[in-house]
Amino acid sequence: MYPKLSKLKAKYIRQLALKKYRLEKTAFILEGKKSIHLLLTSDYEIKFIVGTVSFFKANPDFFIGYEKPIEIFEVSNVELSQLGSFTNNQDILAVVSMPKQNQPIIYSTGITLALDNIRDPGNLGTIIRIADWYGISTLLCSQSTVALYNPKVLQASMGSFMKVNIHYVDLSNYLAESKLPIIGAMLGGENVHNFSFPDRGILVIGNESSGIQDEIKKNLTHSVSIPGYSSAESLNAAMATAIVCDNWKRVDYNHKKDSGC
Repeated sequence: MYPKLSKLKAKYIRQLALKKYRLEKTAFILEGKKSIHLLLTSDYEIKFIVGTVSFFKANPDFFIGYEKPIEIFEVSNVELSQLGSFTNNQDILAVVSMPKQNQPIIYSTGITLALDNIRDPGNLGTIIRIADWYGISTLLCSQSTVALYNPKVLQASMGSFMKVNIHYVDLSNYLAESKLPIIGAMLGGENVHNFSFPDRGILVIGNESSGIQDEIKKNLTHSVSIPGYSSAESLNAAMATAIVCDNWKRVDYNHKKDSGC
């Protein structure tokens, strides 16, 4: 049905598992049927797609509606599992061009997320998914935050990375120049349940173990904390993000409801 994947292209795909090759070739791998389906409706440029014979037979209409020219190659189930990071991927993967980084767009209302030194790929991917869930359009990452196109980040984001504007910036300098309220999630802050969230602002989430760095803290205008009711030592970064975002959005919702919007 489709041509077989060459050894040269297979080598190229395997190289993209490493960050240095992703940066050198400005490309990354995306795996799985759901993620590729979303990819086909996005603005990302697809270099080529690799799938199993069984997948193409079971999904003959998968590419209907995608009008751009695209290279597609066939491999066996075993070969596909050896190319990507998912050992159980029996379907499809794509090699995708990294888009050029643009200047962050901070919108006139709502939350902008800022991540300070988030190192765990699962946390970053989940935070991206949380941002998508709560309609947060822009996510600022410090340069020390784990790379967006790490396969574990993409897997955890469940395709949401294609719907959130994600930027890597000098976070300390960026926040220092911002005129918006900057709210840090950290121990010792005001109870998140009682805090009066603004209509517009930046929420800073710190490192999983050490929290927000001192150079970032000096730019905060407020800090909030999540009260605990038992003996657990802490919440991970993604959980904390979801709780604070939910409280912020609830305040915003109630404000709009009360004003008749």
